[in-house]
Amino acid sequence: MNNKYFRKAKEKIGDPRILSLIAAKRAKQLALGAKPMVRIDEDEHLDIALYEIAEGLLGYNDGIVEDAADAFDELIMKSVEAEAKALEDKAEIETVEISEEIISTEENTEE
Repeated sequence: MNNKYFRKAKEKIGDPRILSLIAAKRAKQLALGAKPMVRIDEDEHLDIALYEIAEGLLGYNDGIVEDAADAFDELIMKSVEAEAKALEDKAEIETVEISEEIISTEENTEE
């Protein structure tokens, strides 16, 4: 377990028992195939869970665990939207490049 991530997560969830439970639950979700909500160079599921908590993506408020599913769904939507935008941009660039090639070919043919 990365102590730096643990300390940062403890700033978000002060009770170590609750922090442990939330981190363990999220680590289990990750182990079962859930996608991380953060990009991090760690392979340990617990470290990823602690980092997600430290980043405020998972939390605990007045006895209610703030479910990762909502944050995860929102993150997925943002990711999908960003990917769609990138694909649109790439398509526009390819269209412009193809158009420029056609124009260039037409100009060379006319000469």
